[in-house]
Amino acid sequence: MRSHEKRVNVCPRTQGKYLVSVVLTAVFAIASLFGTLLFSADAVADAAESQAVAQVGNATYASVQEAIGHTSMKNATVTLLTDVTESVTITPPKGVRNVTFDLNGHTLQATESGGAAGFATITVPANMQLTIVGPGTVAGGTQPAVDCRGALRVESGMFTSDATLMRFAETNETSAQGSFSGGTFTAPMLFNLLDDAKNLGYVTVRGGEYRGMIPAGLNTLALLSGSFSDSSNLAPYLADSLGLIPDGTSGDGTGDGMFHIGDLAISSKQASVELDPVDGLQRLSADDLLKLTETQLNGIADYLLVVDSDQLQALNDQIDRTMQSMEKRKAFETVSQNITITAVRNGADDVIDANASGGAGPQLRTSDHDGISAQVTVTIKAVAEPEEPEGPGKPSNPEKPEKPEMPRSGSAVQALAIISLLLVIASAICAYATAHLRSSRLHN
Repeated sequence: MRSHEKRVNVCPRTQGKYLVSVVLTAVFAIASLFGTLLFSADAVADAAESQAVAQVGNATYASVQEAIGHTSMKNATVTLLTDVTESVTITPPKGVRNVTFDLNGHTLQATESGGAAGFATITVPANMQLTIVGPGTVAGGTQPAVDCRGALRVESGMFTSDATLMRFAETNETSAQGSFSGGTFTAPMLFNLLDDAKNLGYVTVRGGEYRGMIPAGLNTLALLSGSFSDSSNLAPYLADSLGLIPDGTSGDGTGDGMFHIGDLAISSKQASVELDPVDGLQRLSADDLLKLTETQLNGIADYLLVVDSDQLQALNDQIDRTMQSMEKRKAFETVSQNITITAVRNGADDVIDANASGGAGPQLRTSDHDGISAQVTVTIKAVAEPEEPEGPGKPSNPEKPEKPEMPRSGSAVQALAIISLLLVIASAICAYATAHLRSSRLHN
């Protein structure tokens, strides 16, 4: 009986302890689960952060295409955060037309489709403008690095492809534009047309290094500056090759194997020329002056050299006066004339008319640096007043000769005879007087 009561009295205590244990276990389990959930959320956030490949402002995105879609009028720069394999199209939100792509030292590689119908690494649609800056690489692989129907500006970066590097298109509706001021471009074919293009559009190279071929027939491609590994097709894009410097050979005989084109410039091998009247003079035409001074314009299409007509006329007036002085055997002092030679566009009036009518004139294929000029100086040497001509028989450099004996002929001989006779008479008179004096002394 006592035993039973004792058992009954112990059970409530045991049950209480068991309940507390269960509650504590449950609380611990809930806390553990909450901590696990928090840790998982942080891990997911960190994983999402580590997958960001591009940035616009302070926001990061898991794809470059997504980042382009979040550009705005205030912030239209897409910055690469890591190397990416992705083919993108410049399709920003409505109202945004200009996008800047900062490579930021990373590589954007085209997605390989395994077929000929793949996409370029970057596609620029019509009415869109893309500017590419910063160090980094745009790699096309088996596809082009860029397909452009809009406007493309490249300031720096490396661009590579195993096929055609960049393709442009001018159609009835749109005309592509390209401007290259820096960067390195390497491919078997550097520029060409998109499949449906009638023409290239207007593409101007103002700098950079180009390793590959450029096909003939791209009539609206202008090469104003830059370095090229192959010069076989450069001639169609230059007025001439006077500005093309081959090989870049240095003083030690080594070279980079490139052909260099300078920006629009005028050079005169003889910036100062001296004319000697003794060698003969004649009036100079503009072409004569260019040949005489070896003045050249580097290979820029649609430009020519023009000599200042007033200054050239002043020089010819000086030449005329010099020739007249030479004919009159008069002295002539040294004179110099500065002449300005300027590069001007061919068909400038046509360019203005094209602009007024909204047409695409040739100005899009020429240099941005109008008004480039050079100055040459032509000097006419002085001429001293000539000496009187020497008489016949006189030596050219006579020295004072010894006084010659007077010739004994003519009146001189007669004078000598008279003098001799007078001397004889005087001698006779003296002799007579002397004899008379002696006889007088004797008589005395």
